[in-house]
Amino acid sequence: MEIPASLITIPSTKVTMMKTVTDTQELNQLIINNAVFIFFGGKSCAVCNSLKPKLETIILQRLPKMQLAYVDCELSPDICAQHSVFTLPVVKTYIEGMLIAEDSRAFGIEPLIQKIERSYSMWCEQS
Repeated sequence: MEIPASLITIPSTKVTMMKTVTDTQELNQLIINNAVFIFFGGKSCAVCNSLKPKLETIILQRLPKMQLAYVDCELSPDICAQHSVFTLPVVKTYIEGMLIAEDSRAFGIEPLIQKIERSYSMWCEQS
């Protein structure tokens, strides 16, 4: 029995703009030289998997010059330990080396973005 083509679904692949970082030096260079939003998560973290694409979309729309980085804490526990990440998810935002926002576990997306936007807009004016 042949299955009609209209009933066959092909899973879509998600395109991500977050750069996966697995090297401490690479992450440190991003932090020092840019405005960077870092998402610390894990493949087995359901909250992380739900939150990551939402944050990515909002940041791309509202903070277009912001670099996006993802650290998988299951694959890079050393990076997470160096950044005092011991729970998931954690987000940290740096502008030219200065930590401007940090949230972990349960947090609101809109308050987080609003915290970032003020410093981000001043940075954009200077750049």
